[in-house]
Formats: sequence, C-alpha cells, structure tokens
Amino acid sequence: MTGAPEGERLQKVLARAGFASRRKAEAFIEAGRITVNGEVSVLGRRVDVASDRIELDGVRVIVDDTLVHYLLHKPSGVVSTAADPEGRPTVLALVPGDPRVFSVGRLDLETEGLLILTNDGELAHRLMHPSHGVEKEYWATVEGVPSAGALRTLRQGVELDDGRTAPARARVIDRSAGRAIVALTIREGRKRQVRRMLGAVGHPVARLVRVRIGPITDRSLAPGQWRRLSSDEVRALDAATTTSERSKGT
Repeated sequence: MTGAPEGERLQKVLARAGFASRRKAEAFIEAGRITVNGEVSVLGRRVDVASDRIELDGVRVIVDDTLVHYLLHKPSGVVSTAADPEGRPTVLALVPGDPRVFSVGRLDLETEGLLILTNDGELAHRLMHPSHGVEKEYWATVEGVPSAGALRTLRQGVELDDGRTAPARARVIDRSAGRAIVALTIREGRKRQVRRMLGAVGHPVARLVRVRIGPITDRSLAPGQWRRLSSDEVRALDAATTTSERSKGT
C-alpha cells in the first residue's frame, strides 16, 4: 500500500520529526522494521501524521509536532494538580502554558524530583496504568540507618494498610549523623507509598526526591527547572511500557 495520496512520504516525515536521517529512515523501511497502522511499510508509502500510527520494531514513533513532553524537577511546596483550592502554586505555572499539558501521575506536596508533563494522552495512560509497571526511583533521606533486615523487607514487600507492596529494590547509598539516604525503586504508584514503606520499617522520611522515571533521569535539572524530552527519550519511555507489557504476556 502507498497510503493516502495527499499524505507525505514516510521517510520525509521521519526525518522531519528528528527520528532519523532520510537515509536511515529509508534503511529502516527497507528492512521491514517500520509499520504504519500495523502494516509493514514500503518505500514510497504516504502517511497522515494526524491519524496514522507509525512504529519501529513495535514501538511508536512520535511524528505529530503538536505533542509536547516536558521533564520538570518539581520543587517541594508545589502541587502536581492543574489547580489547587488552597491557592498553592502548581506545576503548570512552571512550564509553558501553550499547549495545555497535564502531569503524568503526581508527587506529594513535600516530595521533589522528576515529573513528566505532556498533552500526549496515549503515553500518559501507558506510564500511569499499573499493568505496565514502569520503574520509578526515589532517594529518601531517612531517620536512622536501615538494617539488612529492613532492606530485605523493603525488597520483599511491606505490609501496609492497603495491602502488601510489590517487591522493590532498596539500598543505602549514604549515611551520616544518624541519617541515611536510601535509593528505593518501585513499580507501583500508591498514595505516599515510599514514605509509608520506609515508615513501616522504622525509618521516617525527612526528604524525598524522585530521580528517575523508567529510563529518564537528569541530575542537572535544578528544582523548578524544566526541559523538553528528546525524541529518543520519548521513544525510550514508550519502549519501557511496551517491554513491561510484553514481559507480563499481555
């Protein structure tokens, strides 16, 4: 199939979107790695960027230039919702107002760190849906130094009032003056989960920072700063949800 006659040539669309050079895009197409709406594409295929779904090796390629993806370092004291009845500052005030975006998940008022804001509903749904289980890594400054037993409990699952948590990764990365920094990686998204997990093993959280969402991390972003995700980063996020989905046999 060559697609809609009024559309643009696929390799041109891919190159303009910054996904690959024209020559590399043509090589992907010739190798049968590009599909359009589930069909393996051929050179000369024309596409409509507003309606056609383009994938490389089963992972979506973003070609719609109306979609934006921001990475924000949320400061403490800023809420993750679009508006706040108490008049507290919101994350939307920290990023451009046009186009309108929304946060992918939430961070508590006191929690700092990485937050994605976008108008890409498909990616947001995939990142937030529990079936995909995308990893989030937090660095928590806690009272006391967790023992080997406490770390083992965090890794195996903690009994909370809303049920046992899924296995996590936990390690102490620093300790001083009766406090420690614990790196905790989870795949769930329960309310105040990290704080509750650490509190349940006897180590209340004094400060909490999210440092990674799936494959995305950026230690150079200061609180309140944001940047646009690159096309490679957006594709990596899509791939993370696809990989987790396939690993569960869905």
